[in-house]
Order: sequence, then C-alpha cells, then structure tokens
Amino acid sequence: MKSFEKKLAVVTGGGTGMGRELVRQLAAEGCHVAACDVHLDTLEETIRLAEKDAPSGTRLSMHRCDVADEGQMLAFRDEVVDHHQIDHVNLVFNNAGVGGGGSFVTGDRAEWDRTFGICWGGVYNGCRAFVPLLVASDEGHLINTSSVNGFWASLGPGIPHTAYSAAKFAVKGLSEALLEDFRLNAPHVQVSVVMPGYIGTDIVNNSQRVFGDREPVISDIKVGMERRGISTAGMDDDTLRALSAGFGDMFRDHAPMTAAEATTVILNGVRAGTWRILVGDDAHKLDAAVRADPLSVYGPKGLSLSLGEI
Repeated sequence: MKSFEKKLAVVTGGGTGMGRELVRQLAAEGCHVAACDVHLDTLEETIRLAEKDAPSGTRLSMHRCDVADEGQMLAFRDEVVDHHQIDHVNLVFNNAGVGGGGSFVTGDRAEWDRTFGICWGGVYNGCRAFVPLLVASDEGHLINTSSVNGFWASLGPGIPHTAYSAAKFAVKGLSEALLEDFRLNAPHVQVSVVMPGYIGTDIVNNSQRVFGDREPVISDIKVGMERRGISTAGMDDDTLRALSAGFGDMFRDHAPMTAAEATTVILNGVRAGTWRILVGDDAHKLDAAVRADPLSVYGPKGLSLSLGEI
C-alpha cells in the first residue's frame, strides 16, 4: 500500500504512545481514521492533535472500547461502519496493550489474565471483528503489534515476564500464520507483525490506570530495583515510593526511540509491504542475539532490556 490517502484505518489503543502517533501521522496523510481506547480523555486529545495537521475532508472518529471484550470490539466495528458510511476498511492496527502479570507462579491471577486478555485477546478480537472488512476492500493490510518479547520471553535474569510475553508470542504466531491464509483466501490483504524494542510510550502509566492505584509494596520495589542493578542502599520508604511513582514518566522520557519515530518506521514498513517490522536498534540487536545463540539467552547471565540496552 503505497499511499494512505483517502483510505480508512482502524487503530486500537489510540489514546497515547504509538497509537496516538499512528492516528496523527495517518491523518496528516489524508487517511480517514477510526480510533478506539478505553480512556476517552486521552483519545480526545489524540483527535484534537490529529485534526490540526489533517487535510480538509479527513474524517476522524473516536470510540470507547475495551479490546479484551469481544462484544465491545464488535460494537466498535459497527460504529465504524455506521459513522464512516462504508462497508470495508483498508488498514487495521491492533496496537493496544498493557504491561503486567510478571510471575505465573507468585503473581496475582487477575492481573495476569487482564494483561493477557488485552495484549492477546485485543488482537484476536480485533482480527475477528475487522478482518472481514479488510477482505471486503480492494486493498487491505492488517498490522498486529507484538514485541521483542514475542521472540524473547524475558526482561533479563531475575525478572519474570510471563503474561505479556505469552501474549506477544501468540500475536506473532497468529500474524505469521495469516501470511499463508491470506495468500490463499484473500490475496489482496497483507499482514505485518510489529516487533518494537524499548520505545518511549506511556505503557507503564497506562498500565497503572488499568490496574488501579494500588499502594506499592516497599519490598517489591526494592526487589525490582535490585534486579535491575539499582542499589537501594540508603533509600528510605518515601524515596522508594517516589521513585516508583515516577518510573512511568522516566520510562517514556528516557527511551532511545520516541513513539513518533517508531510510528514512522511502522508506516514505512507498511508502505514497503514488509511482513516483519523490527522497531529500534535494540530490537535488531536482540533479534540477532537470540538467533545466534537461543540456548543461552535464558541463562543466568542472559540478556537485558531493563535499561533499554542490549
């Protein structure tokens, strides 16, 4: 798909991060966009920003949707068809995601299931709802956001990352399986799987909103920081709480690649018809490291993405 002009794109998780930038950059090229998010306040800001640079006649719509709920996703689809008065879509970006569910053994099951439900269920529900509308188009492209944790199920030694990684592996597997399915049954539809590394998004802050404001456990903060090589010696409880509260902003603001830069890479990959889109130097390095020595990447020394470095 060489041009997005006058096409219709669907973007999930459009309120912040790469979702927001997808809406903005697509709209700036004259692409009509239907965006959803579970938080309408951030989505309203996305639409406001996108309208500034969108050519006259570009249609933008916003919809509240919990992507983990198939009923809500189907309702979102129906709203898109009704609002845009169209029987097809051209681009579907299954982008929504959260972080959580670290340990399968000791973690909270509700958090684990919610994380998996959004990161995998959101993509599955998005495909069930919108793939028929892609097939109904003259030219369609499905873009599913996985992660480097879709080929490496870890954040480094001592940091379980089970729910998110399991979901991202599933997203990668479905996307790759659809390559042949589309080739046989809908050759005018393409699929891409996006594998971002450490990108400056609000995923940490958004995850805190999704899971609610819970008083952080000091011992958990200490363990998490120590596992990341950060000494907590001499830090009192108030200092640890403050560091924990500010981690989401720090994660976003100190990443090696911004959400806008990452989105440009993604859209260039879609234009080029690339089915596997690695985003960020760290993603490329980690991919190479896992392929070179897959047996060692889960060892006691392993690899680490905790500080955005490979």
